[in-house]
Amino acid sequence: MRHFSLVIFSLCPFLCFAQVGQKNDTIKPESLDEVIVTGQLNPQSVSKSVVEVKVISRSDIDRQAGNTLADVLNTTLNLNITPNTATGKSGVSLFGLDSQYFKVLIDNIPIINEEGVGNNTDLSLINLDDIERIEIVEGAMGVQYGANAVSGIINIITKKSSRNDWDITAYVQEETVGDEYEWFDKGRHIQSLKVGHNFSENFYANATYTRNDFGGFYDNKQGENYALNDGLRGHEWLPKLQQNTKVVFAYEKEKFNIFYRFDYLNERIEKYNETVSLNENPSTGTTNPSALDELYTNNRFYHHLNSTGTFFERVGYNISVSYQEQTKDLERYTYRIKTRQKENIEEGEYQQRSAFFSRGTFSNSINSEKANLQIGYEITNEKGSGSSLAIVLNPDSDEVTQKLNNYDFFAASEIQVTERFSLRPGFRASFSNLFNTQYTGSLSALQQLSNDWELRAILGSANRTPNYNELYTYFVDVNHDVQGNPDLKPENGVSAFFHIKKKSTLANNTIRLKNKLSFNYLGLNDRIELIVVNQSPLSFQYNNIDRFTALGVFSENEVFYKNFKAQLGGSVQGVSKVLDSQTQSNDDFLFNVQLNSNLAYSLPDWNTTFSVFFKHIGTQQQFVEKTNAEGEQEFVQGETAAYSWMDATIHKSFFDGAFTTTLGCRNLFDVTEVNTTAFEGGTHNGPPTQVPLGYGRSYFLKLTYNLTL
Repeated sequence: MRHFSLVIFSLCPFLCFAQVGQKNDTIKPESLDEVIVTGQLNPQSVSKSVVEVKVISRSDIDRQAGNTLADVLNTTLNLNITPNTATGKSGVSLFGLDSQYFKVLIDNIPIINEEGVGNNTDLSLINLDDIERIEIVEGAMGVQYGANAVSGIINIITKKSSRNDWDITAYVQEETVGDEYEWFDKGRHIQSLKVGHNFSENFYANATYTRNDFGGFYDNKQGENYALNDGLRGHEWLPKLQQNTKVVFAYEKEKFNIFYRFDYLNERIEKYNETVSLNENPSTGTTNPSALDELYTNNRFYHHLNSTGTFFERVGYNISVSYQEQTKDLERYTYRIKTRQKENIEEGEYQQRSAFFSRGTFSNSINSEKANLQIGYEITNEKGSGSSLAIVLNPDSDEVTQKLNNYDFFAASEIQVTERFSLRPGFRASFSNLFNTQYTGSLSALQQLSNDWELRAILGSANRTPNYNELYTYFVDVNHDVQGNPDLKPENGVSAFFHIKKKSTLANNTIRLKNKLSFNYLGLNDRIELIVVNQSPLSFQYNNIDRFTALGVFSENEVFYKNFKAQLGGSVQGVSKVLDSQTQSNDDFLFNVQLNSNLAYSLPDWNTTFSVFFKHIGTQQQFVEKTNAEGEQEFVQGETAAYSWMDATIHKSFFDGAFTTTLGCRNLFDVTEVNTTAFEGGTHNGPPTQVPLGYGRSYFLKLTYNLTL
């Protein structure tokens, strides 16, 4: 920590007295003609889109100094991110539904992870160094994006062109982890280099390499080389190292565009056992302490070939072909603490997923100014082995690989009923090798009124297919009996959103306002839960038994006044959950309040922007099954305490933007964990009483060099 403080204070004179370069208003309002692609039949402006799309711009990401998708979305309304300190992953929920129910896409292609394709994505594995913007659609998008798009879509749009001949960007970012920091072993250390070049008027390429080293959070733990058996060895949060390499080749000419994108991610997560074997030798009075440690290695390969253009002079096509693979390898070994050597090394593949994916859309097949028809297909051939709990349903089987193949066909039409009123119906049929044919539909409408009022209504359905663990888990020994269920059927979800938007100006156009009020409904039938199927001996199995309903209202507002920008939001969401297998289950709605804000003030003469990012999550409630004093099972209302999160940054550029610095503080309120009574206990453990959320107040400094030729 002392070294990091010296770096910051040594740079203060430079920050204060550097020459002022070109003025740059970094918080000007987005253009009304900003083009979006997510959920659209053709790329079009936000104001003309029938589907409501939220955009996080590149400038917003830079002001926040976000490196991963988890960094940027942490203060997003209705979206909660919860880290898992035991695995190094991050859990996510949107409108009360976890990451199984929304899809993460890169350029409209679902990203693979160790548990599936598109959903269950760990947002901390998505690097943002080469992206243009993030587009978010809330609500069921089953017609456009298929299974598991129940609560929404997050689509990352990457950079595929440049106005400059050469673009070279390099940065380093040093960050404390709470109050822990050292040059190599503690803190967060990030380095990145990106090079882009226009080889000709039509051909562009770029390459990016990023290294993100998280030293873990020690708290009161003592790290890898601690030799006492008192439970203090290891880390409170696991250390991990991510290395990401990306390459893009793009060719554009008239009505024909094509690009190829390659992405390779390597992640190493180290797990040091807190139990130390002292290995005492009575004859010599010496010890040779050792521990059984684990190293998890994730490797993700992503290939994406896309072509867009027109044929027959009017029909627009957009065809993508992608192959992705992610493996998780496990290395177990005995670590001799005094000599710092590994022994008895066992290595093997822990989990593996691969997928071939192709998506194609064909638009403008109806030659009419009043209507546009899009037809499309989607093919997903997914293959997986391994499970977080066990390998396959039959442990004696030599076959450890399971396949899930989907073949989808969909159509959507955008009808301009009047100059100000548009309708968009859609339909999809999904054929699978494991499940019965699934059908989804949608109907959206846009009514533009006078005085810049906009009304949008979106009704859609989507299903969620069972994941690998739910289908094939087999974890049975003398203490456990947890099994998957290959007879599970997909969950059926439906959502309805209604948005009222208004743009206005005050005080002779010096104050610009954008206001939105939204109402939402999400419903699920046949939700999959792990339930008790036998009391003696105790055994569990995944089954379709649950119903889920979410109702809410939320508002998102923007204010622009001179050099000041404010984004303010508030949400009230109620969730009802019914377990059909439980005669005492409670279907009452439990409500949660959220508030968020994104404030920025710029000094153009100094090329400096001050920003604050804030989110408050109110008390979260959940019915929990517990044993009462009479030994009977009953449902009681558990609570997770409220908390607030705030980040603050200062973003400044020098020498016409050639150098930029971002100085900031994350988690200003020093949140680490919150109390909870909203969880049930495990097989051998009582329920957790606290939920870890952060590792305390942290500080960072990011230095960036930009060269354009």
